[in-house]
Amino acid sequence: MALVIRLTKVGKRGEAKYRVVVAEKRSRRDGRPVENLGWYEKRADKVNKHINKDRYDYWITKGATPSPRVSELV
Repeated sequence: MALVIRLTKVGKRGEAKYRVVVAEKRSRRDGRPVENLGWYEKRADKVNKHINKDRYDYWITKGATPSPRVSELV
């Protein structure tokens, strides 16, 4: 089971918000995650984010690979 840490899109059109999740690599983008690690919100005026660093480090040690965008956020 290959795991990846990536963003899942939530919210309505024009007001996109993202969750940082651990999911299987072959699952669809908005599929059921293994675990939610936090959220990310990009607005015109500022960027809001919250990522549980302890759980992120735990999944990295278990072999999960972060997506390029998640790597930039962390």
